[in-house]
Amino acid sequence: MLDTTTSDTAAPSEERRGCLFALSQPPLMIFLAVIGCLLLMASLHDLLLL
Repeated sequence: MLDTTTSDTAAPSEERRGCLFALSQPPLMIFLAVIGCLLLMASLHDLLLL
């Protein structure tokens, strides 16, 4: 008899993690905060001092 208890289309054991999981990582958030602060400082310099 054919064994049908296991199939190739079974759900993966680990669920997929999306973009929100990636954004919750501290190194990425620190990197994005530094880039954002540099852009903010450059734009304020252009607007207020030049």
